[in-house]
Amino acid sequence: MRIRHYVKRDLFLSGLVGQMAFGCSGGSTESASLTTTSSAQTTVSETAESSTTSGATETSVSATETGVLTDVGDAFADAVVSFEPGDGAGFGADVMPDVVLGPPLGGGAYAGGADVVSLGNGGVVVLALLDIGLVDGPGVDLLIFENPFPGWIELGEVAVSEDGVTWVAFPCEPYDEAQGYPGCAGINPVLSHPDNGIDATDPNVAGGDAFDLAQIGVKRARFVRITDTGTNTYDGTSGGFDLDALAVVNGEVID
Repeated sequence: MRIRHYVKRDLFLSGLVGQMAFGCSGGSTESASLTTTSSAQTTVSETAESSTTSGATETSVSATETGVLTDVGDAFADAVVSFEPGDGAGFGADVMPDVVLGPPLGGGAYAGGADVVSLGNGGVVVLALLDIGLVDGPGVDLLIFENPFPGWIELGEVAVSEDGVTWVAFPCEPYDEAQGYPGCAGINPVLSHPDNGIDATDPNVAGGDAFDLAQIGVKRARFVRITDTGTNTYDGTSGGFDLDALAVVNGEVID
C-alpha cells in the first residue's frame, strides 16, 4: 500500500458519518451509532520519506509482509454508513457491520468465502474510510472483494465519493458476459486471507476486482458505495452481491 499524507481541510469525516444512519433490516434505515474498528494485523516493517510542500506533508510508505497495517491506520473500511438490503438478503446481516470491516477472508481460487453480507436484489451498502482514504495513484487504487468461485459470480456496481453526498460510479456492464462484465465487482476470486500472508493491498496477488480512480476522473475519495446490479440470483437469504471487504491500494492519511 502506498500512502500520501495530507492535512485535512474542510472535510470533517467523523461528523459526517456520525450524522448518517446504519440500517440493517427490511430495506429500511434506522438510526444507530456507528462503530469504527481497525484490524489486528501483524505489524509490518516500513520505510518512509517525508517532504513538506504547500502545507501538505507527503509520505511514501513501503511495507513488507501483509502490507496492510501502518502506524497511521489500516487499508480497509472502518465503518458502515448505511445498509439497505434488497429482496433475497439476510445472510451475514446479523454480524454487520463487522463482517465487512477489516481485511478479506478469501476462500481461494476455487471456493467462495463465507465471511460476507448478502446485499439482495438491488441492495446497497456504503462504507467509510476514516484513517486512510483513497487517492488516485499509479495504476489500481481500490480492490473490492466478493466471494465468487468458478461457475458462480454475482455482480455489483462500485461508486466513490469524497463527501458522502456526490457520487461517481465506475461503468459496470452486468449484461456483457462476452467481455467478462467490464467495470463490475464480483468477478475474480479472493485469494488474500490473514492466515495465508497474501497482501490484501497488492492487486497482483490479492484477488478481487480492481478499480482505478483515474478511469472516472476522481482524485480522492473517503466513501465507497456498492450496489447489487439486480442481475444475480436471489433465492433464499444469500441472494445478490456478497461483500467481503475492500482494500485501499493507493491512499492518503486522513488527519
